Amino acid sequence: MPNAVADDRLIVALDVPNALEGLKLAESLGDAVSFYKIGLGMLTTGGLALANELKQEHGKRIFLDMKLFDISATVEAAVRGLAQFDLDFLTVHGDPHVVRAAKEGAAGSKLKILGVTILTSLDRADLEASLIKPGDMQDLVLERAGNAFNAGADGIIASPQEAAAIRALPESKGRLIVTPGVRPTGAALGDQKRVATPGQAIKDGADHIVVGRPIWQAASPSEAAQAVLSELA
Repeated sequence: MPNAVADDRLIVALDVPNALEGLKLAESLGDAVSFYKIGLGMLTTGGLALANELKQEHGKRIFLDMKLFDISATVEAAVRGLAQFDLDFLTVHGDPHVVRAAKEGAAGSKLKILGVTILTSLDRADLEASLIKPGDMQDLVLERAGNAFNAGADGIIASPQEAAAIRALPESKGRLIVTPGVRPTGAALGDQKRVATPGQAIKDGADHIVVGRPIWQAASPSEAAQAVLSELA
């Protein structure tokens, strides 16, 4: 098992207002955290610059959570541009045409393309409102995961509650499962509806867990991160 100070199974989501606050948080966490997620919310406030600084100057791994969705040519062009930053993970929606285009854009780089199945903040009522076809949530997640894997996705973003079922898919062999919606024992759910604890998510087949607010909203983010790492260990 990796040493706790370098356990990259924990990805800390820098869902803070801007790059300066993101850098301050990363510096406060120091060597305890080696992997960070930078999302769409920070794109206009220095997110790409922060990603590059953390990667090149601090040796951190970077998960760029853009959840791209567009026509194939646009997705391919966007991913080709992002791949030049030598980042680690990039999310796109798990629709097969999007995944295939993203893989074309990432060709020749080490960037891993992760497909989003169904956002962990959504439940069946939300899917009804979006005119998504009828069916059990987990069945739809599994179908989307299988389609994304078959289109070439390096991994899947999915609720920890679906991690075990996705890991059981033959197509998942050698692929990554990354789970947001992870809440340490006793933490508030926030806007997440399908959650699990860090240890349970890993036990159920996740390779990486993403934790945001329970760490950066804590009185001591460093202590909160160490608590998550202890749960993983």
